[in-house]
Amino acid sequence: MSNPDRYPAFSLSVEGLACIRGGRAVFGGLSFAGAGGDAIELRGPNGAGKSSLLRLLAGLLHPAAGAVVWGGGDGVSRPALTYCGHRDPVKAWLTVREQLAWWRDLEGGGVVEEAGEAMGIGPLLEVAGGLLSAGQRRRLALARLALADAPVWLLDEPTVSLDEDGSALLKAMIGRHRARGGLAIAATHRPLGLPDARTVTLPVDAPEAPDGP
Repeated sequence: MSNPDRYPAFSLSVEGLACIRGGRAVFGGLSFAGAGGDAIELRGPNGAGKSSLLRLLAGLLHPAAGAVVWGGGDGVSRPALTYCGHRDPVKAWLTVREQLAWWRDLEGGGVVEEAGEAMGIGPLLEVAGGLLSAGQRRRLALARLALADAPVWLLDEPTVSLDEDGSALLKAMIGRHRARGGLAIAATHRPLGLPDARTVTLPVDAPEAPDGP
């Protein structure tokens, strides 16, 4: 009998992926693989295409070449995912509790108070978003992960504006996600300190754009 506290097994295969944005070749020939329980850190300088790669994995962009293949290999069976960008979608006029409640209803469940505690903002639940510091806003944006019933987390520079304590809370939250059989993929300038994390480095010099329509 399957464990209801774990996600069903799935896999990810990135095969010869190429990305073009605004007529410019961002990267090409990129291949790597992952599965539930893994952590993958995407590295490279600004402009190397880390954010674009996350958007390709999320299905928000179409590759110029290559493929992103999930699960059974048909390219369609992408598991549910949640995408946390580098900008914090915090509403100034809503309290922390109200924003977490909105994300709870959107992401599929969870407990608002537990999500707040996961990122150390439990005491701020009644504070309006406009009164939060940059670090508190980032913690709020990341707390939505504790409400997401999705096996794949795509994180764009998740530690921006976080102090050491906030980074440790994020690391612990990712650890719990991986223990459930989840996959975490993070675009980051600095190591997150995740056990057994694998690194995918995007090249500094983008290749020439592949021929095509």
